[in-house]
Amino acid sequence: MILIFAEREYPFIRPAPGRAEIVSEPSALIEKIKHQIYPIIIFDAASSNYSESIIARVFRRTPSSEFWLLADNGHHSLPEYMIDAVVPHTVKKSEFDSRIKNCFRVRTLLKDYGLVGKSDNLKHAAEMVSQVAPTDMSTLIIGPSGSGKEVVAQAVHKFSSRKKGPFIALNCGALTESLLESELFGYEKGSFTGATSRREGIFERADGGSVFLDEIGETSQGLQVKLLRVLEEGAFYRVGGNNLVRTNVRIVAATNRDLTEAISSGSFREDLYFRLGAVRINLASLSERKSDILPLINYFFEQETGAVRGISEEAMKRLINYGWPGNVRQLRNFVQRMTVVVGEGELSESMVTQFIEEQGYVHRNLPVVTGKMPREAEFQLIYQALLSLGQEVRMLRELILENLPARHDVEEVHEYDHHSSMPSMEEMEEDLIKKTLVAVGNNRREAARRLGIGERTLYRKLKRYGVI
Repeated sequence: MILIFAEREYPFIRPAPGRAEIVSEPSALIEKIKHQIYPIIIFDAASSNYSESIIARVFRRTPSSEFWLLADNGHHSLPEYMIDAVVPHTVKKSEFDSRIKNCFRVRTLLKDYGLVGKSDNLKHAAEMVSQVAPTDMSTLIIGPSGSGKEVVAQAVHKFSSRKKGPFIALNCGALTESLLESELFGYEKGSFTGATSRREGIFERADGGSVFLDEIGETSQGLQVKLLRVLEEGAFYRVGGNNLVRTNVRIVAATNRDLTEAISSGSFREDLYFRLGAVRINLASLSERKSDILPLINYFFEQETGAVRGISEEAMKRLINYGWPGNVRQLRNFVQRMTVVVGEGELSESMVTQFIEEQGYVHRNLPVVTGKMPREAEFQLIYQALLSLGQEVRMLRELILENLPARHDVEEVHEYDHHSSMPSMEEMEEDLIKKTLVAVGNNRREAARRLGIGERTLYRKLKRYGVI
């Protein structure tokens, strides 16, 4: 079902029962999305009731929908994560129908594969899964930790001819070399101390199914040789064994490293890389898939409570502009925490800000603060840098003090710190907050906004520094 926000009908699309509905008033649009989820919502930029604020409002409520904009010049000032396609008013019906059909096809793939979101990167990953899953080719999934690599691997298995066989996952970076070898290949009785009986490894237990090897880049050269034999011959030796064991498994591997650099440094075999990476699926970090953030939040809230919390506009901006260094895994932890904090209320900016501050992380890849005037961005960047630097200085100081050999050395450090003319991080923070308040005429709300923190956080800091 398609929902169209327009004042007129167009030759390439007409309202039809079970296919498309058209509304022209913002109130009617909001009422529609309250009662039904529409896979595609189309906004006509030529409509007199069109505004970017109405799109933002609808987006907060139903971020999983595809948002299309009818606009002839192809330009708009909306964030990229909010608009999925721009379609000219002169588009031919055949082309429009083809785009609609393809959109529904890809959305079905995402749903079938358990991939939540609508970013181009995620859609491309789904397309790759649809192509590689029916084959028996080895697959390499590349992406940062917590980005959903195992979900993709499970989809490859689930939609393959091996779906009735086992799917066994193992993190290669979590075990020592000897333990990893034993887990993968098994061992014979008496092969080492504690080996009181023969044990089958993952490659034996997964016969007829799939093995997912996460963080494959952490394996040793010796183990890589044995993995290559499994890939090429389907055979291996148990630890301490002399009999060749055969297995029929499909290997899906994953890495958060650039394996080409590992090949150059000699820590990863080039032949194994090309054998594993017959097909490569790339998953971007969540900070590069901003259009996936709100759909994931809604999805996790539904899993936790069966209901989606309201999200304020300010909270939405903070969530989307945050770097999410832990990617989807960190986002899920955030939702689990907010399920308790928010209750039945709305997710506010201060709640999001407090969570971000407690992560002790500032997204260093973001060169500017977007969506703010230059002066406001300057205040916020300086403040975020102070928070990050303060934490690093405290950690460094604690490390130094812990490793000083004698008490008098510790006393010297304290003495220097006491008499030093260098201001402390707290003094620098206090000074910046006071200057910001002066610049905004003591308007606390505006000061908090410029500093990029919540009002409650600002209030606590003002109280700590005796400003109030």
